[in-house]
Amino acid sequence: MSLESQVAVFVDGVLNYFDTTVQQSAQCGTPHLALSDKPEISDYTGVIQVTGKRTGMVAFTAPKSMLSVMLMRMQETDMGHENLCDLVGEIANTLSGNARRDFGHQFQISVPSVLSGRDSQLEYPPDLRPIVIPIDWRNYHARLIVCLGG
Repeated sequence: MSLESQVAVFVDGVLNYFDTTVQQSAQCGTPHLALSDKPEISDYTGVIQVTGKRTGMVAFTAPKSMLSVMLMRMQETDMGHENLCDLVGEIANTLSGNARRDFGHQFQISVPSVLSGRDSQLEYPPDLRPIVIPIDWRNYHARLIVCLGG
């Protein structure tokens, strides 16, 4: 599967997630290789480790304000830290799980881990450059970071 095809799997997953979960479309910007070793992350980041035929990680990072509005759209009234962590982890898990359908059963994903705070550090596999997929929804900006090898 080409790099473009791999990225398209994740872009399609993001668009589908927003259409079905919050019933409002998101737009994905142009995916690009991270220029620095560490792409900027936001207030909350859900991280999935990938093993099997492909190895690496997938992360969804978004500002607290965006996640709070998403919870409201989902009829949730609790905007507390735990619910924000649950949502960002669920998004990362859903996007990775959907990709597994396209990549096959040898694309194994971990349970999500969640980082909070913009100064958190993601651990990237050595010798791989992360691909950043910008996501715009309403007035908010999030990113999906995909770093896979194999």
